[in-house]
Amino acid sequence: MSNLLKKEYSDVNYVSGPLLFLENAPDLAYNSIVRIKDGTGRERGGQVIDVSDRVTVLQVFEEPSGIDLSSTSVSLVENVARLGVSREMIGRRFNGSGEPIDGLPAVVADKRLPIGGAPINPVSRRKPEEFIQTGISTIDTLLTLVRGQKLPIFSGAGMPANELAAQIARQARVIGEDSEFAVVFAAMGITQREVTFFTQEFERTGALARSVLFLNKADDPAAERLLTPRMALTAAEYLAFEHDFHVLVILTDLTNYCEALREIGGAREEIPGRRGYPGYMYTDLASIYERAGVIEGESGSITQLPILTMPDDDVTHPIPDLTGYITEGQIYLARNLHTQGYYPPINPGPSLSRLMNNGVGEGKTRDDHKDVQAQLQAAYANGLDLRRLVAITGEDALTENDKLYLAFASEFERRFIDQGDADRSIEESLQIGWALLSSLPRSELTRLSRDSIDKYYGSKLDELWGAGAQV
Repeated sequence: MSNLLKKEYSDVNYVSGPLLFLENAPDLAYNSIVRIKDGTGRERGGQVIDVSDRVTVLQVFEEPSGIDLSSTSVSLVENVARLGVSREMIGRRFNGSGEPIDGLPAVVADKRLPIGGAPINPVSRRKPEEFIQTGISTIDTLLTLVRGQKLPIFSGAGMPANELAAQIARQARVIGEDSEFAVVFAAMGITQREVTFFTQEFERTGALARSVLFLNKADDPAAERLLTPRMALTAAEYLAFEHDFHVLVILTDLTNYCEALREIGGAREEIPGRRGYPGYMYTDLASIYERAGVIEGESGSITQLPILTMPDDDVTHPIPDLTGYITEGQIYLARNLHTQGYYPPINPGPSLSRLMNNGVGEGKTRDDHKDVQAQLQAAYANGLDLRRLVAITGEDALTENDKLYLAFASEFERRFIDQGDADRSIEESLQIGWALLSSLPRSELTRLSRDSIDKYYGSKLDELWGAGAQV
């Protein structure tokens, strides 16, 4: 922050939770960064979040307890929240306010950028159409992530969303290009155990060498939680549009972010919307998600994988509901697959990548990719339907083909979905898909071309495993 402090304001009216109410401060503008100094000399950071003729509301970035209203003063630091950015941020860890927490000196900033992001002319946006390989078969083959897309992961309490996030951060890459690739990872409201997990995982696997981490802990102020994703996206925009990186931004957990939004809204005595969340939550989430994209004339790109936990596994909850409206698809983690020990427990049925067709096919992945995806989805859905039928009527009424589909569903879960921490290329994933489809009669493969069937049909799963396929 700048040391050029301005006029001091001392008419502090009262404190409510993380908010401080200040009178007679007409010079303070919305989003200004301030320094709050109490009677003991302790200083805290803050931000202006509401301005009126009489009262200015400040959001305190640290624990506000101990503030004495009669001896507290407020000084302007910057007219808007900014992050000092540099290419040297890669490989570093920061807290939610952008301050280093890895024991190294502060980054020497090339620029100080507003964390609200630069407005993007919608006309300048290019259609996302390049494939990003995550190394996860279910995502790469069935729910393909496209460069510039925002594709959220809908998880549930106790499910391995953190492990999946760390694995994708480690494995994700752009194939077929020499472009530089970076991961910006922002965690909000996580426990100390999760901080240790992410730190050790990134260091152990070497992923830290191409990553920037922003870690906001559960005991950090709620106000800082609201800054964290914007800090991360500001770093991502700098790397993408100043240094031509293809940046994958992973945000976890947006549910904690929205809870902080609700807490701040309650402290401001705002009229609540659905389930107590602010009525402007849709707009607020959109201001985060819409910072993904590919821009005409720019070599870099920003792709987002937001992760959120659905309270009570309820997809109609406001957070996943609003997220679904803004983003381009969703990846669901299934509790039944998780309880059976399958990892990653991605359920391809309700999952969807709306931009998948833009990023697959000849010259991008493989010419048979889209047809294989459609055939695998159809065969698995048929097998699940038969599994539910068998639970009621038993297997006696099944035809031979029905029994093949029933077996296909089980093998699909065991061999395709359940891959553990293996890193599979798109070629390996498609090979495994063809081996599974080869257990069905040719006549059942109605979504595949004859040429593709002649070329790929007949491979055996056991042969793939013996050849060293990643399982």
